[in-house]
Amino acid sequence: MAKVKVRIPAPLQKITQNKQEVICEAVNIKELITDLERQFPGIKERLLDENGKIRRFINFYVNDEDIRFLKHDETSLSDGAEVSIIPAIAGGINPR
Repeated sequence: MAKVKVRIPAPLQKITQNKQEVICEAVNIKELITDLERQFPGIKERLLDENGKIRRFINFYVNDEDIRFLKHDETSLSDGAEVSIIPAIAGGINPR
């Protein structure tokens, strides 16, 4: 098991007792989500859809690398890794 630091976005911090960062133990992203749910019940449903897949509007980065370009939820974690959970933001300026 790897010990990793997880950065929690503001919209999920009410679930993590207002913590911006938490420590999890996991070998991959899938296990990390399981450990987050163990520590903070209710967070999993905010991260995964009804099929158990990471929601389209939630992005995970491991050491600044987007897991969509790695192995998705099977992306390996190593001791000291930093995982960021980033909700996608839609919108912007309408070009004329």
